[in-house]
Amino acid sequence: MMDNEAFQIERHNFDITNIESLENHYANNFWPIVYLLSDDNIKEAYIGETTDAANRLKTHLKNNKKNKLTTFRLISSLRFNKSATLDIESLLIKYISGDGQYRLLNGNLGIANHNYYQKKDIYWNVFKNIWDGLRSEGLVKHSLQYIDNSDLFKFSPYKSLTQEQKNGLYLIIRNLLDDSISNTIIEGGAGTGKTILAIFLFKLLNSDNSDFNYRDFGDDEMELKFELDKLKLKFPEPKMALVVPMSSLRNTLKRVFKNIKGLKASMVIGPAEVAKSKYDIIVVDESHRLRRRVNLGAYFGAFDKINKKLQLDKFEGNELAWMTMQSLKCVFFYDENQSIKPSDVLKEDFDILKSSNNSKIEYLQSQFRVKGGNSYVKYIDDLLNCNIEKSQDSYENKSYEFYLFENIELFISEIKQRNNEVGLSRLIAGYSWKWISNKDDSLLDIEIENTKLRWNSTNIDWVNSVNAIDEVGCIHTTQGYDLNYAGIIFGNEISYSKERNEIIINQDNYYDINGKQSINNPNDLKDFIINIYKTIMLRGIKGTYIYACDDKLRAYLNSHIKSFQKGKIKENKTPTLQIKDNQFINSIPLYNLEAAAGEFSDLQSVDLNKWIELPEYVKYSDDYFAFKVAGESMNKIIHNGSICLFKKYRGGSRNGKIVLVQSTEIQDNDFGSGYTVKEYSSTKSFAKDSWSHQSIILNPQSFDKSFESIVLSEEGLDDFKVIGTFELVLY
Repeated sequence: MMDNEAFQIERHNFDITNIESLENHYANNFWPIVYLLSDDNIKEAYIGETTDAANRLKTHLKNNKKNKLTTFRLISSLRFNKSATLDIESLLIKYISGDGQYRLLNGNLGIANHNYYQKKDIYWNVFKNIWDGLRSEGLVKHSLQYIDNSDLFKFSPYKSLTQEQKNGLYLIIRNLLDDSISNTIIEGGAGTGKTILAIFLFKLLNSDNSDFNYRDFGDDEMELKFELDKLKLKFPEPKMALVVPMSSLRNTLKRVFKNIKGLKASMVIGPAEVAKSKYDIIVVDESHRLRRRVNLGAYFGAFDKINKKLQLDKFEGNELAWMTMQSLKCVFFYDENQSIKPSDVLKEDFDILKSSNNSKIEYLQSQFRVKGGNSYVKYIDDLLNCNIEKSQDSYENKSYEFYLFENIELFISEIKQRNNEVGLSRLIAGYSWKWISNKDDSLLDIEIENTKLRWNSTNIDWVNSVNAIDEVGCIHTTQGYDLNYAGIIFGNEISYSKERNEIIINQDNYYDINGKQSINNPNDLKDFIINIYKTIMLRGIKGTYIYACDDKLRAYLNSHIKSFQKGKIKENKTPTLQIKDNQFINSIPLYNLEAAAGEFSDLQSVDLNKWIELPEYVKYSDDYFAFKVAGESMNKIIHNGSICLFKKYRGGSRNGKIVLVQSTEIQDNDFGSGYTVKEYSSTKSFAKDSWSHQSIILNPQSFDKSFESIVLSEEGLDDFKVIGTFELVLY
């Protein structure tokens, strides 16, 4: 294990004087080194690695984009080697992008993903310590676990592509260059990385070639560089749109695009917006959800107007046709098994497109989402199509948790426990209950074994909404999203016939009106419903829990899915939390408060002691104040005795932040209050129009494992107060 002293981070103003006067041994002696360029005002950054730091930095000073940055940091170590610095550079690019504080100037090619000696045993811990060091300086704000769960990270274009994804990328690039090819269809099931490839392509086409790194492309790199150069000549400033049919996912991706240099939220649009303009390139994610003129409800009028505008017969025209008419080049990411409603464009229409002479197809098969991999995907397909042999063992994979529950309360409890441990764990159900709470939020929609639950209270980004853990999502609010654990409720619309060995559907218990109108053949409805369950059963990265309302279906599932046994899952994790929000002319108050980085500090009253001058690189704010932090419980980020910069807390989310808190509940209000600095987490309970804290957890971040979290229960929160949020260590 490398300790936290095995590397160093040094900071300098980004100018020729500081580069030429560097006294860093590693920078001056051609050691592999990682560097960061940044500016706190424009919130842009660039990350690189080199064995010739001085010359590389001088080159960046001559670049019109990078010379606007004002600071450079060098990360160096005696134990660094070329593989390690390539890996740390790539990890910093991925996680700083996911942290969301800076927009990166880096291109997205060449993100390393290779193994090397002691990568997992030593260098991952080095990276975690480097990350804590950057948090200490205020450059990054969130913990790695928080970022892992964020959409900005999950949908980041800064990802290593597999060979399969690269093949898809090469096909798309070749087809964009080929005047005889108009349409590229990338086929792949749920979790095969279609959305990532779509976003990767957007970043690729909207980045300067000088920012690309081709080293991860092996023998293909020169060919790829040549093809990209030709592509930039053909489309120097391409007019592009990412079309996303589902509004929830569309709004999520708009937020992602807003935080990526070179991309804009306005690039992400709905299908109807395509009619407003002509495009060079349209990329359609989840293209199996494009619509035809069936069960459109209030959308019928607008749909007909667009067909008329595009001179299409209103009964024949559909959103797929709109794409091909309005763009010179189209890229479709498609999975026929995720078509879930009669309004979805027919498979036959895609078959016609695929058979055209001006179309090319590529396939993605590797599973990226679920840790159970392709074996789990095949098992789910066989399970829902009743193709599993009676003699076949139940599915079991050490990397994936797949369990059937007999009790709904235990089922819900375990999903909530997983959410407390790792976050992003949600309940999802088939559309087997009416949605009555959308008209009267005092009502609950779902009743199972005397347990009552509510459907999702929002259709927009429900997965990340405040109420989500206490609600139940449906296919429409979860398709396209990643979860850590998915709790799937099979409703009363789906059952099993032992005599026929097949899934059967009870149409009367299926309440998605637009999902069953205009269906004349019951088998078509069955196909849609099976596709729904197949899709939601591929949401969970770490595991999928199952509960079935129907007794016959439960008996069938019980013969092929292991029953959950209490104690199977580790329950001893406390969530590692994160910080959020950073705003970085002169002096700020230094209080004589000496907050304990341990238990709450002894009784004390807080007075202004003196004023201190901010470093020149920190932009002044009236909300800033400073004080000394005592103790070792935060020493991964804050060393004992450090003077730290905090920002007054004025509301908003505190989850994931390092905070200064005051507890007058523990101390006597007449004599002073106790203070502590910790990483903040909370659990909430929700009533009709309000919410309240159930508990607050204050987590240490220390190399000393003896420090424990401080847990304040609901009863002990009356006098609890967040005073400020941590920005950086000053001295």
